[in-house]
Order: sequence, then structure tokens, then C-alpha cells
Amino acid sequence: MYRPIVLVPACHRQLGSHAYHTAQDKYLHAVVAAAGCMPLLLPALGQDADLEAALRIADGVLLTGSASNVDARLYGQEIAFPELPQDTARDATTLPLIRAALARQLPLFAICRGCQEVNVALGGSLHQAVHAVPGMLDHRENINDPLARQYGPAHRIRLTPGALLSRILGGESEMMVNSLHGQGIARLADGLLVEALADDGLVEAYTVAAMPGFALGVQWHPEWQVEDNPQSMRLFEAFGQACREYQHTHHGYTE
Repeated sequence: MYRPIVLVPACHRQLGSHAYHTAQDKYLHAVVAAAGCMPLLLPALGQDADLEAALRIADGVLLTGSASNVDARLYGQEIAFPELPQDTARDATTLPLIRAALARQLPLFAICRGCQEVNVALGGSLHQAVHAVPGMLDHRENINDPLARQYGPAHRIRLTPGALLSRILGGESEMMVNSLHGQGIARLADGLLVEALADDGLVEAYTVAAMPGFALGVQWHPEWQVEDNPQSMRLFEAFGQACREYQHTHHGYTE
């Protein structure tokens, strides 16, 4: 009797004199408390990562948000703001992981940076500064605000009727979400289907068309205080159920 294993790729950070592989507790907590799964950190080893070894035991993948940006050179642009944090080790780990996980039809839940990573991994591009694009809103948080305000409802999104996200949320047509990102999807990769848009037209959620199960990317942060938000709970519960189904089908385990 095992909980499904969810791979959570780590960020690579320099803390003092040492390099670390890190993941924020809020994501791991959501995997356990809301999805009912067991998170397993995948270090950001790039080409040294044995992804097949990790995927062989995995029942799902959760891609987290991060303060770092996806390297713009990966979608054919120069880095416009080199002063902002980058994480090339994470990029080199997550992009091939995404393609391998989708090839295995593993359940995939991608949040914020993770949402952007999937789009880039599949050939899409990003706005490096959404707020600088004419007609777009400023989707960044005020870093001087307390966390409760930073992660509070910031703007509305409109859900695609009848699509996966709307079905998970009981047929809702719109919802309020938090907003803590400077970058966002510019060109949506081929094979991704829009699940929700912000009022300025920015893609806030998508699914992978070729995936028969759960493969959802969202630009906001449903992991934040997940147990206090019924909509966020539904998202993680749906992800957890997809992981259990994958586990039963491919690994023969049940809880």
C-alpha cells in the first residue's frame, strides 16, 4: 500500500558558499495534504540526471514556481534582463523531463515557472516582461506587501467552457487568482489548448491536447495555503487522482 510518487524538480541555488537543490515547502505540502501523494525531489543535475531512472518509479510530475526565469535563449531570444535570476541547471533538467514525462503520459501539473517551462519545452515562447507589452496588465506582485496580500486574489480569469479546468471546478466560467509573475506565455506551443485567459488575453491555463489524462499548466499559485481554497483543493485532488490511476495501471499499486 503505497502513495503515488510525484517527482518535484528542484531549483539550483547558491546559498552562501555552497550550492543547494531546493524546493519550497508549500508545494511539497500541497502534494501530500491535497493530492494525497508522496513528493520526491529531483535534483537539478542537467545532463547528469538519469531521468529514466526517476521516471521509472514516478506516478506524476509537479513543476513548481520559482523566482528564476526560463533562459530566453531556449526560445530564440536574448536575455533582456540579465540582472534577474536564472537557473540554467533547472532548465537543463526540467525541459527534457517534461518531454519524457509526456511521452510516458505521466500526470503533469505545472505551476507558474513550471507552466512557462512546459510551453518552452514544446516550442512556445514567453514575454520576458508582460507589463511592458502594450495592452497587457502588470502581473507582478508588490514585494513590499505581506505574503498574505502578495498571494491574495489579484485579477479575474475566464475559463474555457467545458474544458478540463472548468470541469474540475464544477463548471465555473470565471474565477479570481493570485498573480506573482513578470514573465508569461507569448506564443502558445503547438499541442497546448487554452483553458483560461486573463482579461488582457494572457494565457493563464492550458492542457496538453495529446494527453488523455491530467496535464495542466496554470500561471497562478494554487499551492498557496491550499487547504483554505476549495478551488485549489479541487485541482490538487484531481491531480492526485490521476496519479493514483497511473500508479494502478502502470505499477500495480493501490492505496
